[in-house]
Amino acid sequence: MKKKRFRFQWGAFLLLVFYGGLFFLLFARMVTLQATGEVEGQALAAKAAAKYNKESAITANRGKIYDRNGQVIAEDTLSYRLIAVVSDKATTDKKNPHHVVDPEKTAEILAQYIPALDKEDIYKRLTKLRADGTLPYQVEFGAAGRGINHETMSKIKDLKLPGILFVSDLKRYYPNGVFASHLIGFALKEDNKDGTVTTKGKMGLELTYDKELTGENGKVKYQTDAFSYLLPNSEKMVTPAKDGDDIYLTIDKTIQSFVEDAMTQVEQEYSPESMTVVVAEPKTGKILAMSQRPTFNPDTRESTNMKWLNAVTEETIEPGSTMKTFTLASAIDTNKWDPNKYYMSGQYTVHDRTIRDHNKVGWGVISYLEGFQRSSNTAMANLLVDIGDDVFLDYLDKFGFGKKTGIDLPNEATGTILSKYPIQRVTTTYGQGSTVTPIQLVQAMTAIANDGKMMQPYVIDKIVDSSTGKVIQQHEPVAKGNPVSADTAKQVREILASTLTSKYGTAKDFVLDEYQVAGKTGTAQIPKQNGGYLSNEYLYSFLGMAPYDDPQLIIYVSVERPKLNGELGSVPVSKIFKPVMLNSLKHLNVNPDDVKHVAQTAIQDYTGQNAEAIQVELANDGLQPVVVGSGGKIVEQYPKSGETLVKGSFVFLKTEGDIALPDFTNWSLRNLLVFKSMSSLQIEVAGEGFAVSQSVSAGTIITDSAPIVVKLKTPAESFVQDVETPSEGDIEHVEDE
Repeated sequence: MKKKRFRFQWGAFLLLVFYGGLFFLLFARMVTLQATGEVEGQALAAKAAAKYNKESAITANRGKIYDRNGQVIAEDTLSYRLIAVVSDKATTDKKNPHHVVDPEKTAEILAQYIPALDKEDIYKRLTKLRADGTLPYQVEFGAAGRGINHETMSKIKDLKLPGILFVSDLKRYYPNGVFASHLIGFALKEDNKDGTVTTKGKMGLELTYDKELTGENGKVKYQTDAFSYLLPNSEKMVTPAKDGDDIYLTIDKTIQSFVEDAMTQVEQEYSPESMTVVVAEPKTGKILAMSQRPTFNPDTRESTNMKWLNAVTEETIEPGSTMKTFTLASAIDTNKWDPNKYYMSGQYTVHDRTIRDHNKVGWGVISYLEGFQRSSNTAMANLLVDIGDDVFLDYLDKFGFGKKTGIDLPNEATGTILSKYPIQRVTTTYGQGSTVTPIQLVQAMTAIANDGKMMQPYVIDKIVDSSTGKVIQQHEPVAKGNPVSADTAKQVREILASTLTSKYGTAKDFVLDEYQVAGKTGTAQIPKQNGGYLSNEYLYSFLGMAPYDDPQLIIYVSVERPKLNGELGSVPVSKIFKPVMLNSLKHLNVNPDDVKHVAQTAIQDYTGQNAEAIQVELANDGLQPVVVGSGGKIVEQYPKSGETLVKGSFVFLKTEGDIALPDFTNWSLRNLLVFKSMSSLQIEVAGEGFAVSQSVSAGTIITDSAPIVVKLKTPAESFVQDVETPSEGDIEHVEDE
């Protein structure tokens, strides 16, 4: 048999080498992957996680803002975001399109429901191409397309516009509309660089406490297959969102509503250039209400001629005659106040400068008490001589003028107390030249209302962790010192109350039937930017408290340049102050005066007491006190204690010291004889009826025994109509006020 010869098969060999090499490479690759876990320097586990591990955000709610009773002032609420799908790739069935087919028609319809965007703007967004010349898959509409309410969303959805979609969103919501808007401020959605959206505070407390109010978003991690379906039994990892902290204010929603309603009515009736109102609790310094005009609705942020600052704390004003309250307190606290001392009203000269009372001519020689009730500028100028410039400035510092109150609000102004020149120190006594903030006036008034203890104003009650309810910050009342004594504060309240009840008072428009008010009017000239003052343009104001013997509320109201219809400047101010004070006291369950004012008043035994304090007390009861002497301790009185007098009756209080002759005009013969008996002066009465003239001028200190002749006439002999001298409240235009 023939033996076969072996033939080498090159083809088979090459195939073996080729496939063997491939197997070797694959095996080596597998070993390498198992050993390193990387491909081209990238971790395979990470790439797999990126492909199959998904993550979605859990949006945190912004903290809520509440009033002191837990009523919501600001919160996040459900809203919708508008999205338009513009790429035709979203449509698989032309009969049922899922993208915007007709951009022009869609833009025209959407413009009817999105006022912030016009038709042209919407059309541009729907048709704008990318850099590569293609349409994006979808577009949004910025801030105008966010915060859409359910009603608007439903209307657009009912139109079934192709490609128009809505996504649930959160919107900052202010349920009360115009409500302490400059205090609360507002927050808006803001686009971040990473494509996310965050709500950011832009003004007011929303901005100041943005860090506390802003929460931390959470997230959910899970695994999916290649088609993005959730894998069964896959483990979810949830990091919960932490909502922002809640802020509780000292604001009382009901009292704030009283303020907003009253201001709106006055704004509509008088169209003033601006207004401010502050309501405070004097015993704690809590601010119960704060507002200004012009203002805005934080939901829409629409406004006209509005300043984007809180005028109560950030803007300074010349306070006008409200400053006389603290000049008076300085005089009383330094024992330089004598209500029965007389001075010549009308004008006062400081070097080469002359200041005048608001009626320009004054009222002749009058007492300091009458001067304060008439809001006399020259009375304050004369008082400064007795007080002393340095002492007066020290008291203004104690009252907190010229420095921040420390209220928990940003950008607080300090104001400026001018003191370089003598004329500046004089004009400061009645509120001209120097500047203050409304919140400084309120803080200073707490010392008068709170028996000398001055309280720092504040608006934040507490900050609470919204998830646990734990109090993070708790604000407490802070005393800022005692600028004056308790006795001084009481006397100031009595005298302030007399500006409403006195014959000469300038604050009669502020009288309440059920509560007794104490306060001071102000009529400040408005300075020009380049110096000097505007002609016949004023800031009218009132700084008052009630009930005057134990004040529960302080209210400051200012109205700048109202369009008056023949009315006094105090009228629009009173139309805010009176309803706010009355309704707020009732809301707080402060009992009205138990004893109603009646035609008769029983007097007490005043001997041994201070004549100045009793004088104001009697005046507030509707009686006419007459001090026979230089003041101080009362040694005798007429009538005696227990006697009931008709309002308007005279009460004579005898003290030690020299006697200043009163104005006897319209005194009856009986009262003249009582005065003659108690004073032991040589008074000769001529005629019958009522006094019409006297031989020695009122205010004269009697130092000799020369006779004083008082002439009387009966009404039949001479009838003179009683015309009250105009006071600050009766004169619309003032000078140096």
